[in-house]
Amino acid sequence: MNFGLLTLMDYHAGMQDEATYLNDTLSLFELADTLGYSTAWIGEEHFYHFGVCPSPQIMLAALARRTSSIRLGTAISLLPFENPLRKAEDFALLDVISGGRLNFGVGRGSIPKHFEGFGVAARDSRERYEEAIEIIRRSWTERSIAHDGEYWTVPEISVSPKPAQTPHPPFWRGTVSIESFMHAAECGDNAFIIPWVAAPLSEMAERYKRYRAHAHERGHRHVKGTAVYMLFIDEDYETALAKGKEESRRYAELITEHYGRNKDKTYATGSAAFEHAQYIMSITDNLEERAIVGTPDMCRRRIQEIDEELGGVDEFAFYLHAGGRSTDEARRSIQLFAREVMPAFEAIPAE
Repeated sequence: MNFGLLTLMDYHAGMQDEATYLNDTLSLFELADTLGYSTAWIGEEHFYHFGVCPSPQIMLAALARRTSSIRLGTAISLLPFENPLRKAEDFALLDVISGGRLNFGVGRGSIPKHFEGFGVAARDSRERYEEAIEIIRRSWTERSIAHDGEYWTVPEISVSPKPAQTPHPPFWRGTVSIESFMHAAECGDNAFIIPWVAAPLSEMAERYKRYRAHAHERGHRHVKGTAVYMLFIDEDYETALAKGKEESRRYAELITEHYGRNKDKTYATGSAAFEHAQYIMSITDNLEERAIVGTPDMCRRRIQEIDEELGGVDEFAFYLHAGGRSTDEARRSIQLFAREVMPAFEAIPAE
């Protein structure tokens, strides 16, 4: 089993300085490379409406020069807002300069201000997303492509450079609904499992199992799953729990502040935005179900329980500094986990 680290770059202006936060994040991933973590996952956010990294490809390019083995992942690159040829070029170049270490995580986006800022209709996000994936995948695997779609028209053109990985860097899809899992299965793309912001673990497990079964039926027998969790680890259980409650609350308050609010900063009761916001806000009161919390022994047991319920995943990715966690605390956490937890899973292969 592999263990990666992830950040959505949630930015707490009253607690953090932009430049320091960005550079400290790179230093934490650089440390993770020396500790044996598998992937550095970085999200894409815009307009201060949650995070402070509009271009994970630039962050990952900087990280590529400071690391040697950790894979470089996007969690996620938002496809509806930009010409997919631009994404194809940037990420192919990143794959080349990193020596073929790119994990290309993609998604539709959900924060309304992103769509408003880029002048894109949210109702078109799924169609734009699927069309962008098709263009990017073809541009990486074909000498030249032409495309006449609903949202983009591409003349006969060749994208260069081609990625280092063949046939192309692996895709990870932002998978929440069963429909998104099934789309990933159809194409043989890998999946994120995110029970702490989407649905209870039992529901996500059912979707993930259906995804794997459908992918296997389609001949895609090597699809992978990355389970994304917050991690609150300490030698003392009460300390881990207290930190977890504080940091998860700050995270939930920040993300829901920008998720689907009306002009009066309320949600329509019963709407999808309302239900999603309520679920996210409830993470603190259900922390030990939604996160991995406690001493190293407790964290080992909880990871085993989650892995068994999901039916086996390839990687756990932990949000390294959610909720304004300090750099020193984040460093201590990832070192403690690497020293006390990771060795227990070295001999356990993913199914």
